[in-house]
Amino acid sequence: MSVTDSVSVLAEGTFEEQVQELVNYLVRTQSDEERAASIRPVQEALTTAEGQKSLSEDEQRRQKIFSMIILAIKGLGRGQEKEIEGFFNLIYAHLFSLFSPSSPEAKQLTDTLLKVISSAPSDQTSIKYRILSNLFDSLPRNSSLRLSVYNTILSIAVADNSINALHLSRSNVSSEDKSAFLQHIVDAYAKSIIASALRIPSIFEFDTLFKLDAVVANKDHELFALLQVFLNDGLSEFKAWETSHPGALGQHVPMRQTTIQISIVHSWNEKFDFLPLASLGFKNIGTNLSYTKIAEAIQVDVSEVEKWVIDGKLSQNTQTLHIIRPTARSFEREQWQALEQCLLAWKSGLSSVLDVVASAKRQGGHVSQTITAVAAKFIHICV
Repeated sequence: MSVTDSVSVLAEGTFEEQVQELVNYLVRTQSDEERAASIRPVQEALTTAEGQKSLSEDEQRRQKIFSMIILAIKGLGRGQEKEIEGFFNLIYAHLFSLFSPSSPEAKQLTDTLLKVISSAPSDQTSIKYRILSNLFDSLPRNSSLRLSVYNTILSIAVADNSINALHLSRSNVSSEDKSAFLQHIVDAYAKSIIASALRIPSIFEFDTLFKLDAVVANKDHELFALLQVFLNDGLSEFKAWETSHPGALGQHVPMRQTTIQISIVHSWNEKFDFLPLASLGFKNIGTNLSYTKIAEAIQVDVSEVEKWVIDGKLSQNTQTLHIIRPTARSFEREQWQALEQCLLAWKSGLSSVLDVVASAKRQGGHVSQTITAVAAKFIHICV
C-alpha cells in the first residue's frame, strides 16, 4: 500500500449522497434555471435502470459520474474557506479511491484540477495554497503527480511574489535545513530536465545541459551517466548502461502503465540509434559512407539502413550515403579540429582556383570554364 500524508476527510452517506453534495456546492451561485440544467445530467447518471448493476457494484459508472463533476468545476466556489477546503478534500478522496494515482486518468483529472485552482482569483490565494497542500498530501509519497502539484504551488508563489508562502521563512527550520530543502528541489528539477531531454524525440544536442551547475551537481546519479552516454558514446555503451541499471528507463518515465512504459523505452532506444549515426556522419563530411559502416554503427542489418537515412543522398547501386551536412552531437576539441581541417581544405582549394584563374588570364583562356573544372575537384571536401 502506498504511503500518503494525512488529510482529514469527514464524509458521511452513500456515494450518491456525496455526489449530490458536491453538485449542490457547484451550482449554489447559479440561477434556478441554470441549476436545474446542471443537476439533471448527474441525476440521470445516478439513476439505475432496470437490469443495470447497482452503482455500488459498477465502478466504471462511478468513475464516469465523478469525471463529470471534475469537468464541471470552473473555480474554487464562493463560501467560507472551510467549505472550499472540505469540497476539494472530498474531491481528492473520491479521485484516488476511484483511480490509481499512477493511472493516466488520475493524471488527466489532476491536471484539470490544477489548472482550475491555479487560475482562481488572487483574493483566494491563501485557500489555493491550502487545498493544493492537501492535494499534495493526498498523493502517495512516491507519486510523480506530487511534482506537478508542487510546480503549481511554486508557480503561484512566484506569480504573486510570495515565495514565503512556501512557509520556509516562517517555520522553525534551521538555515541548514532550509538550504538542504531548496537543494533537494533544485536536484529534482535537474533530474527532470535530464530525463526530459533524453526522452523528447526532437532533442539531440546535450552540450548545454553540461553548462548547468544543477545538472553537473548530479554527476553521481544514474541519469547523468546516461546523459554522458547520449553525448559521447555508442550503442554498446548504451546497452552496457541498460544492463548495469535494470529498470532505470522505466523508472524515469512519467506514467507506469506497462504498455506506455514499453512504448517510451522503445522511443529512447530509437532516439539513441540516431546519435552514433550523427557522429559517423560528422567524421565523414563530403564522403560516400558505405551501408556496411552505417549498419555497424547503429547495429542493424544492411537491408534496414535506408529506413534510417531515407532523407539522405543515397545510392542504391553503390550502397553508399553521401554526407553533405551533418550535425555534431557535441562541439568540443575533436569537432573544432574537424572544422579546422575543412576550412584549411577550402582555403587550399580556393588558392588553387585563384592560381588557375591567374594562369588562364595570362594565357587568354576561358576563365569561367577553368574555374568550374577546378572547383569540381574540391567542392565536396567540406560543405
